This record gives sequence, C-alpha cells and structure tokens, in this order.
Amino acid sequence: MTMAGDEGVGKDRAAAIADKVERFVRDVVSGYERDPRCGSHGPSEEMVAELRALAREAGVMTPHILADGSHLNQRETAMVLKKSGLSPLGPVAVNTMAPDEGNMYLLGKVATAEQKARFLAPLVRGEARSAFFMTEPAADGGAGSDPSMMQTTCRREGGEWVINGRKTFITGAQGAKVGIVMAKSDATDGTGGACLFLVDLPHPAIRIERVLDTIDNSMPGGHSLVAIDNLRVSDSQLLGEAGKGFQYAQVRLSPARLSHCMRWWGAALRSHEIASAYACSRQAFGKALVDHEGVGFMLAENLIDLKQAELMIDWCADILDGGSLGTAESSMAKVAVSEALMRVADRCVQVMGGSGVSGDTIVEKVFRDIRAFRIYDGPTEVHKWSLAKKIKREHAHGLAAI
Repeated sequence: MTMAGDEGVGKDRAAAIADKVERFVRDVVSGYERDPRCGSHGPSEEMVAELRALAREAGVMTPHILADGSHLNQRETAMVLKKSGLSPLGPVAVNTMAPDEGNMYLLGKVATAEQKARFLAPLVRGEARSAFFMTEPAADGGAGSDPSMMQTTCRREGGEWVINGRKTFITGAQGAKVGIVMAKSDATDGTGGACLFLVDLPHPAIRIERVLDTIDNSMPGGHSLVAIDNLRVSDSQLLGEAGKGFQYAQVRLSPARLSHCMRWWGAALRSHEIASAYACSRQAFGKALVDHEGVGFMLAENLIDLKQAELMIDWCADILDGGSLGTAESSMAKVAVSEALMRVADRCVQVMGGSGVSGDTIVEKVFRDIRAFRIYDGPTEVHKWSLAKKIKREHAHGLAAI
C-alpha cells in the first residue's frame, strides 16, 4: 500500500529526475538534431552509442528504471518521458524510446530471472536495442491491427520450438540484439494459441528483407520487413506461458501506447516553443505575427490541446498505477492525445510558413513523426471502433437489466 507521504516522496524524486533529463536533452541532445548521421532510417549505431555515452556521463541513462531495478510508477514515468521527448533524439539518448521502453516493461513483468539477466539487463544498461516482432504483411493475410489473423507459426519439435513466418514494420530490427517474436501454435495439448519467444539477434534464421522508407525517421534501425525461416528456440526462451501471448502483448501495449503519448507530448511542446518564438520575433504588415489573430489564435489553441493531452496522459497514468487500466482507457488516450498533438504540430508548421516545412528546425520532423504516431500501436479508427463496440455491449447489458 502506498501512503500519502510515500507518494509525495515519489513525485519529488521523479521531478528531480525529470529536471535532470530536461537539462540534458535541451543542452546536449538538441545539438545533435541536424547531425548527418541521423538518416532516413534513424540515427546510426555510432550516433546512438555516442549519445548514450553522454547520457551515462550525465547520469540520465534509463532514468525511469532505478538503480535497484524498480520502475517509476506511471505518473512519475510520465514526468520523465515527457521531458525526454523534448528532442526527437531525446528518447534514443536516454533509453526511453520505443520499442525498448515497452519491451523492458514487459520483460520486467513476465520474464524469468534467467531471462532478465540474459535479455533485460543489457537493455536497461543501454548496451543493446530490441525489436517486437508482431505485425505481419497485409499481402500475406497477416496480423496488423487484428492480431487474431496471426500467420507466423510455432510448433514443438524434438524438445525445441520451430518458428516460421514473416513480419513487417518491425521497429529497430536492424541493429537490435534482443528480439521478442510472436507466433501462433495450433497444438491441442494445452500449449496452443499465441506464444512469445525471446531471441538473441542477429540470428541467421531471422532475415531482414528490406528496411522500409517511412514518413518518420527518429528510431534507430527504422522499420523492417522480416522473414523468419525455421527459427529454433529452446523452452527457456519462451516468455511466460505458451498460449498466453495475446494476454502478455496487452501487458506491453496498453502502457506502451501511453508512453508514446508522453514522449510525443514533449516533442509537440518543443515545436510549440519554436513556433511561438518565431511568431513573436517575425514582423509582417507592421506588427509581430503573434499580434495577427490568425496566428495568435493558433498558438492559443496549441496551449489548449497540449493541456488537454497532458490531462489525458495523467488520468490514464493514475488508472494504470491503480492496476485497472483497460483497453478502453488506453484507446481513449491514444486517440485523444495523438489527434491533439497532430493539430499542434500542424499549427506549428503553419505559423512558421516556409520555415516550418524546412529542416532548419525540428518542427517539420516532429510533424512527420507525430503523423506516424496516429498509426503506431493501432490507428485512430481501430481504437474508435473498439470503443464503439464497448458502447454497444454496455447498451445491450443495460437493456437486459431492464
């Protein structure tokens, strides 16, 4: 049980960590934003290593996981991850980025002690990156927003699991050292259903067919199309219990959606700061741009959207800390925050005009990245459909009660 005094101590501790992260991101990481080593498929491995060395020196490596291995609660994590997102490279530098942050969370909840030592510890130290192999190519009839369409298979053979299939949009697969692979078993011995497996990468049975060219480019390794051909793993690499893969995926996905909201909130805030500074200094038609209602009102609307998004993040974080965050709340946060931050990013581009679509600031990059965020971890429309189904179920239940 958490006492009120403990909660206060936790918030003070998280605030101190967040302030330290903010200073590092603003003062150090922002200087790398135009580094040519950040290409179309994300920052290079050399650049990642350099940024993380600086983060270790500053004492902000993996700041949401404490020295004793405990994890900040979600409200505290929000304080830290929002600050890490003040630069598109911030989460990469301090090790709060996707998919690693979500994968660390999942392993912390489900992995065995041996699995944590082998797979989790290098991630927490920032010495390795990871990939979550779930989404599959539409051309194969595979799983996208509907994981029940999973085509990748796993079967027991001679004391091992053999996995075959193809995956796509696998963030960070190129250069990753840890993989979490989802596959489906049709066994009838109680081990059937979705399963998750931990894999050391690179692996000869996991082949990157190509790295896709996507609208965003903040995450190392980009997003890959991957073939899995007779991958053999031992029982010791099964994450959790066989057949509970979908359940474990939700353990990861609900908080991961919220973490996306936290990080991109920071990026949207920084874009707003840049656009506001531009509007207050740029003169047009005899006065500063901000004094023209068409511009000033857009910046005012940004403040409203940022505050509403922040309140939604904090609301969901509190629910998750209470142990009862459901898919409905997670979906509401994902939709509300991603759409609000898209409006903020779009207005920032508009306020800055030609400068807003150039690479001279991070504004156009944040716009591209947040556009992709509306699709990450389920498109807006899928989450709305899920919420509509919930409404229908509750309505039917209410009619039955009458």
